[in-house]
Amino acid sequence: MKFISKILALAAVAGLASAASAAVETYTIDPVHSSVGFKIRHFVSNVPGAFTKFSGTITVDRDNLENSSVETVIDVGSLNTFNDHRDADLKTANYFDATNFGSITFKSSSWKKTGDDTFDVTGNLTIKGTTKEVVLKVKLLGFGPGMKGAMLSGWEASTTLDRLDYGVTGPAMLGKAMGDEVTIMIGVEADLKAPPAATQ
Repeated sequence: MKFISKILALAAVAGLASAASAAVETYTIDPVHSSVGFKIRHFVSNVPGAFTKFSGTITVDRDNLENSSVETVIDVGSLNTFNDHRDADLKTANYFDATNFGSITFKSSSWKKTGDDTFDVTGNLTIKGTTKEVVLKVKLLGFGPGMKGAMLSGWEASTTLDRLDYGVTGPAMLGKAMGDEVTIMIGVEADLKAPPAATQ
């Protein structure tokens, strides 16, 4: 009987250890060390821009990264193309209509492993009230300690969108001065969210 009790106890300990190793981690995107950039053709060159205010979380299953998920919110009003006049125009109803559609959101629906540290992350992207499915090409840069022992994760992502799909059209007189395709480039450093303290 004592032998059986020991076996059961060891099995319970092994089960707890397995559950601990499979624990899901939640990381909060650090906007100070992250970026959301884009570029779009203007006649024969590419013009860069960025959104400087955004937030989000990445839920990571380290044992099976395909079970991970990500949600982000981008402040349209933070758009910056390094030209005040152009930025003001892009925030009007001709383009992003920031007054009525102040946020861009993305929520993943699936992660598919494509390499040792790369994934196709599919999800719903909403811009100007229109939601469409997109695929982000994501690369895991790694996990490791940061300042004061904080645990970090690093990621890169990219995709290409057609702005017309989201009603970001611009005035008709613009003609072909601006390209339709927009390349999105994202860099993320995210901090591990500490679990809530246990209560007695």
